[in-house]
Amino acid sequence: MTTKRRQQYAEDIMAPVTPRLEFVFRIKMLLGIRQKFGPLPQGSTRGFVTAAGGTVEGPRLNGRVVPNSGGDWALYRDDHTVGFDARYMLEADDGTPIYMINRGYRHAPPEVAARQEALEPVEPSEYYMRIAPSFETPVGKHDWLTRTIIVGSAERRSDHSIFDYYAVL
Repeated sequence: MTTKRRQQYAEDIMAPVTPRLEFVFRIKMLLGIRQKFGPLPQGSTRGFVTAAGGTVEGPRLNGRVVPNSGGDWALYRDDHTVGFDARYMLEADDGTPIYMINRGYRHAPPEVAARQEALEPVEPSEYYMRIAPSFETPVGKHDWLTRTIIVGSAERRSDHSIFDYYAVL
């Protein structure tokens, strides 16, 4: 390898592409029936909450959460971490069905987690709640969701959650 090629190679590996985030939409998810069972053999508790409905609003997607089309099978761990595994349907304003799988984590100090479990108001700055969804859509206007990495932040309220989603550019 020539000196010039070595220098170019070094420059190439030293200049990583830094991803940017672009806000694409917000979901306000209404929460329905809640259930918990456990402890499980590994010491955690399984929870379930139905996706009772909601709205989707943003610059790249608008529509609704199809009422009672799924929910979140959360795993409550002993370290005050909740692992999300949610699946439900969205419907875009143009009628396009969108299947959404939403995974992520919420964790907080024990006293904050206790307030959340009691459905008391908690400021989003007091806990970590991040999500990484994936989507299935028909070919067409909304299939960009099936080939774009999307990440999000979330806020948990007593009767709903708010999810803000960003495309990774």
